[in-house]
Amino acid sequence: MEGPLQTSIHVCHENAQWMSKLPEKLWDTPLFNLSLPGSHDTMTYCLDKNSAVSGNESKLVKFLNKCMPCIVRPIIMKWSITQVLTVTEQLEAGVRYLDFRIAHKSSDPSTNLYFVHMVYTTVIVQDILWEVLKWLETHPQEVVILACRNFDGLTKKLHCHLITCIKQIFQCKLCPRNVVPTLRTMWQRGYQVIVSYEEDLEVLKHCELWPAIPYWWGNKTTTHALIQFLELMKQMGRPETFFVAGINLTENLRYILVHPFGSLKTMTLRSLPCLKIWVRKQYPGPQKECINIIAGDFIGNDDFVRDVIELNTKINPQLDCPSKGSGPKNISFSAF
Repeated sequence: MEGPLQTSIHVCHENAQWMSKLPEKLWDTPLFNLSLPGSHDTMTYCLDKNSAVSGNESKLVKFLNKCMPCIVRPIIMKWSITQVLTVTEQLEAGVRYLDFRIAHKSSDPSTNLYFVHMVYTTVIVQDILWEVLKWLETHPQEVVILACRNFDGLTKKLHCHLITCIKQIFQCKLCPRNVVPTLRTMWQRGYQVIVSYEEDLEVLKHCELWPAIPYWWGNKTTTHALIQFLELMKQMGRPETFFVAGINLTENLRYILVHPFGSLKTMTLRSLPCLKIWVRKQYPGPQKECINIIAGDFIGNDDFVRDVIELNTKINPQLDCPSKGSGPKNISFSAF
């Protein structure tokens, strides 16, 4: 059942350095066995209402936007924005997985790359990478995962340009994929950035790039259906390394027509009470039904980030994560 609409937004600055505050017993646990908060479609807080529709969108959407821009464009914006906090505010709030959907405008002769979700952003990728670096330099014990995805309109030359930018900006902070990324190892070697790249051929060429991180996307319009999907995925078993459980709802044309005055924000905020209960029941760890990264929309609302971070209090490195039916007796954790 959906909860009442919640509209408050608060950034908990106490989470800005939460990794550095984890107990020493977790310093040798791989990051893919910890619980990490993430933001889905990280950069949609700065979508450009005047930009062209993304090349990935359907011909119908493009046609309607061209014929009735005054009607269609506001609808596109209402259902495209998934975050309101800036990337620095998200990091400050405790988010450690950033979902970067990267694209090149077909009409742009330059090598400028943008973020995209139906429409393009007002900022370019390079500027945001510098912004992330600036934040990391003042938080030397925090680690951020940058998931570079989508790549709409990117040619081989543009992939080369993007990877060169990533290497030049983060330099020795980039963690190579042959390293087991524990906090102790990352701190000792000065690594702070893990870049996953959704283009296998490019990953093979560069040791600084990690393979694409699987994202459990439910593509559901209701909280109940989304939780059912996530539970089914858990039963099938988690991947061995990084993966994301997406707690983001997804609209479809029917849903939009039935909710003409709605938006992705109202859809999301009503789902938070039920999703909060689901999140708090999860366990991080290496076992089949454990979670790793949990990513959501409008991460500044509710206590989502704090709840995901606090799941790490359930970890005891000497004990296995509980499997289905074993109950919590196989794991010790502090109350929260």
